[in-house]
Amino acid sequence: MTRLPDGAPRLDAVDEVPVWLEVNGEPAVTWMCTPEQLPELVVGWCFGEGYIDSKADLLSMRPCAKEPGFWVTVPEERYQTVEGQERRRVLASGCGAVTTILGSLSSVPRRTTRPALPDLAQTRALFKELFARGERYQETGGIHAAALTDGHTLLAHAEDIGRHNAVDKVLGARILGGDRPDDLILLVTGRISGELAFKAARARIAVVATPSVPSTIAVEIAQAAGMVLIGRAVSGQPQVWQGPAA
Repeated sequence: MTRLPDGAPRLDAVDEVPVWLEVNGEPAVTWMCTPEQLPELVVGWCFGEGYIDSKADLLSMRPCAKEPGFWVTVPEERYQTVEGQERRRVLASGCGAVTTILGSLSSVPRRTTRPALPDLAQTRALFKELFARGERYQETGGIHAAALTDGHTLLAHAEDIGRHNAVDKVLGARILGGDRPDDLILLVTGRISGELAFKAARARIAVVATPSVPSTIAVEIAQAAGMVLIGRAVSGQPQVWQGPAA
């Protein structure tokens, strides 16, 4: 336990705040999240949900001056396409109620090329770098992290109390930089859930790796998408799942 300047013990806790989003004037989502990299969170979530496909689709993004929240405007045709799809409220594992479009495995985006298995020793080294960057993790341990990498360098990194939020933040950082996450490797520090795997498939991610394990639904989604999942990625015996490309 750390101590304050007067010698009193400090109770370690992770910041958590509600942040709301309206898209084209309508309430879209409220996150319980760590209050950092919020524009990246907004953009990454909009990308993952299909409201935008690139930075050019983000017509405007305005933060609220009174409380944590954002107003976003996207092309009306994209907004209507997303809103016209059947959406279900899902109590996601460990992350609360989220709006998602899961449907059947036939709706999972399928890769046209089979991704190469990354160098597993280099993947372990990248996870070591990811953990080293984790300031909040080192302070409290009660945080998730995510990163995008080309297999050699960490291209984006984020921490959040929610692992899905951390993923949205790195996707958003990529989109705000004018790039896309296609064919990159996604590193996550927590379990790979079904929703996280589906989010990665929609983003055209090639590989998702974790020191933990995937869920059974995540494995099914990865196999349907032709995406690679790597569990126990920092161990001496990583577990690899891969499905065929379309």
